[in-house]
Amino acid sequence: MSYPRCDQSPAWAALQDHYRRSGAQFDLRAAFAAEPERFAQWSLQAPEVFADLSKNRIEAATLDLLVQLAEGCQLGAQREAMFKGEPINHTEGRAVLHTALRAPAGAAPFSDEVQASLARMLAFAESVRAADSGIRDVVHIGIGGSDLGPAMVVQALQAFAKPGLRLHFVSNVDGHDLAPVLRELDPARTLFVIASKTFTTQETLANALAAKAWFLAAGGSDVGRHFVATSSNTAAAAEFGIHTTFGFWDWVGGRYSLWSVIGLPIAIAIGAEHFRALLAGAWAMDEHFRAAPLRQNLPALLGLLDIWYRNFHGFTSRSVAPYHQGLKRLPAYLQQLEMESNGKGVDREGQALPYGTSPVVWGEAGTNGQHAYFQMLHQGTDVIPVEFIAVKTPTHGPQVTGELAERLADQHVKLLANCLAQSQALMQGKSVEEALHERAPTASKSLGVLTVARHRSFPGNRPSTTLLLETLNPRSLGALIALYEHRVFVSGALWGINSFDQWGVELGKALCSSLLPRLGSGDVAGLDASTAGLLQKLRA
Repeated sequence: MSYPRCDQSPAWAALQDHYRRSGAQFDLRAAFAAEPERFAQWSLQAPEVFADLSKNRIEAATLDLLVQLAEGCQLGAQREAMFKGEPINHTEGRAVLHTALRAPAGAAPFSDEVQASLARMLAFAESVRAADSGIRDVVHIGIGGSDLGPAMVVQALQAFAKPGLRLHFVSNVDGHDLAPVLRELDPARTLFVIASKTFTTQETLANALAAKAWFLAAGGSDVGRHFVATSSNTAAAAEFGIHTTFGFWDWVGGRYSLWSVIGLPIAIAIGAEHFRALLAGAWAMDEHFRAAPLRQNLPALLGLLDIWYRNFHGFTSRSVAPYHQGLKRLPAYLQQLEMESNGKGVDREGQALPYGTSPVVWGEAGTNGQHAYFQMLHQGTDVIPVEFIAVKTPTHGPQVTGELAERLADQHVKLLANCLAQSQALMQGKSVEEALHERAPTASKSLGVLTVARHRSFPGNRPSTTLLLETLNPRSLGALIALYEHRVFVSGALWGINSFDQWGVELGKALCSSLLPRLGSGDVAGLDASTAGLLQKLRA
């Protein structure tokens, strides 16, 4: 478990010097002018995902030093420790084996148990999908990793979902999340899936109890048939009235759990065959990450680029812009994956870190984002690297035919053109001189042309990455998610942190448990003045 930290490697000091000498002044426009083959040199094909890295502020010397940094931190050994099931989550004494969940039979630790669990879960999903099941609505109740992954995947793969079967996701303890869903349901035709590893998660249990109360009040009579659990606490689930529980292991972290039985709503939505394709796509990316040399290893390259931007350029944020409406929940999913994993301030030995770790990850589906925050990306005072995700061929489903299909195909071309234009604009920018030679019909006539030109100029040289999928299907989505998982692993490994615990989530939970009875009693003894004042205001 003892690996060198990035700042302890000679490559770290070399990168600092390289940044001062050339990285800080690097200009993408000059790089493309000087390197006719830059696109070919800085793009690569990984399983299901093509990546264009050419619009990043990186050159051959930068990559050489980043690779040296990875080797000095023993990235390969750290990677193998994860795949082999060593307890790399050392603060909780656990292995990290989400990769075993998508491995073919016999190819990873715990294979027999994983395959048996998968088969049982998929068989149940198929029984729900069957015409004689009577189930029309599935309500998945969870939070965090038990919600974000399944909700994102089901949204993304709507074209592969069973017609007439509706999936609903409830996570917030706020009753305004659950109540509108319940209004649409018939208890006799609804299945509730309660997702909580311990079956003690406050928000999930509150929603589960409310759903059960609604079910019984609305005439439901068989809780055991209409409620199932994905949990390791079968006793607590049975006490709730649940007869069917799908358990999993402590080496499955919440934000990596969609590949496990937590993916039950995914399997119900898209079926066993497509769920296995999702796993296969992820496993293909696992194999690429494990075997490809660092210079041709896409997860490693993205993770190294994150180090370069966060610790040398000082970029504190990254925007994710998927140009596919099916991926609209991907930025929210990636927020947890990256910021909960790498939002740490101490290394594996508990020592305070002298450098930044996780950037802020945020975004919105294109083209919506263009009409919201892209103004800041283009002309704001902060440089924010952008990750564009494009899909070459749309998948609207077999019901889309005729003129509608033609119109939607034309709209997809417009979508792709917007995606390409945004990354091009971020890189090229527009000089004041260029703006002076353009007409600006909406500009105020009272302003001088030079003033208007300054308002209409763009600094450019703003970096971006474009990830391209041939089509969005279960296999390509599986590969894309695994790509992001391994990228987060790479940056965390070099930073020398434990990417697989989440102690920062616990403090708020503990304080909530303390404050909850005070909201009933009004007792403010020992509270800070602000919390006491707000509590009293809420009770007034």
